[in-house]
Amino acid sequence: MTRSLLVTGAAGFIGANFMYHWSQRYPDDVLVAFDALTYAGNRANLEALEQRGAVHFVHGDICDPQTISRTMAEYATDTIVHFAAESHVDRSITGPDAFIQTNVVGTHNLLAAARAAWLAGSGRPHRFHHVSTDEVFGSLTPTAAPFTETLRYEPNSPYSASKAGSDHLVRAYHHTYGLEVTTSNCSNNYGPFHFPEKLIPLCITRLLDGGPLPVYGDGSNIRDWLYVGDHCQGIARVIEAGTIGETYNIGGNNEWANLDIVKLLCSMMDQRFANDESLHRRFPKSPAARGESHSLIQFVEDRAGHDWRYAIDASKIERELGFAPHETFETGIGKTLDWYLDNEQWWRPLLARG
Repeated sequence: MTRSLLVTGAAGFIGANFMYHWSQRYPDDVLVAFDALTYAGNRANLEALEQRGAVHFVHGDICDPQTISRTMAEYATDTIVHFAAESHVDRSITGPDAFIQTNVVGTHNLLAAARAAWLAGSGRPHRFHHVSTDEVFGSLTPTAAPFTETLRYEPNSPYSASKAGSDHLVRAYHHTYGLEVTTSNCSNNYGPFHFPEKLIPLCITRLLDGGPLPVYGDGSNIRDWLYVGDHCQGIARVIEAGTIGETYNIGGNNEWANLDIVKLLCSMMDQRFANDESLHRRFPKSPAARGESHSLIQFVEDRAGHDWRYAIDASKIERELGFAPHETFETGIGKTLDWYLDNEQWWRPLLARG
């Protein structure tokens, strides 16, 4: 059975990776990339798919209900995969309004359009898959058990609060109207196409250009890290076989302190430069040419409301759907580092854009 997927936020980091994954997995499905192309959305992320006609691109905003409904009707959408969101915690602290508008109101627009098209309209079999975050659960102490799907929500930032609100709306549309939904809550992602304001790509690009590597507080905050390719496989399994109305945690089983990640990236970059003389010519400002990447680490004032630790218990998706991540942090971060070294033409314009 072929599907027609509307993928919101498809030109963003995780959305773009999902588009490639699904296109390879189901080449006969209709794939519609729906993206507002705000600062973190980059149509170049989808260039290879567009060149071979594997995707239909729609420049649309989930805050525009008419464009959503029109697009769903044009492509006979039967599956929505909802990535579109404002997602940077620091930006949510300085400007929370956009997060409420996109993450809460935008999600409601999608749900309302899906209800009109599928329940009051065609009646066709359908799926609304909502991609959320582990941050809705709040913060863990160093010894606390990881987040499970039934844990009480305790969001601590405007970003996580807005995502919690969107999660509740998705649940409500299932229980009130019968919309066929699934939700996944993931841990921190990393990998290709990651916008360079986030920790790992920020560090990689600054290591290459010789810029400071800012570490909040003492760097002891802990996150669970999930390679984006593994995340896409997990989402695919939920769409294929997940139980309607259920939530699935997707984690990497990789807890790392922020400072340890930065130090690992420094060591790996120094090693790449030691093994490849061409990197010295390509990136003459990099201290890695002298084996001195660690000198770029700078401790900065901790951000407001900084959660201490996130960790995902992903046993449910492994038990029920047979999914577990393939990449260790070491293998995944190696692939990520090499991707940025090989794709300077992708990230360099983003830095110039600010």
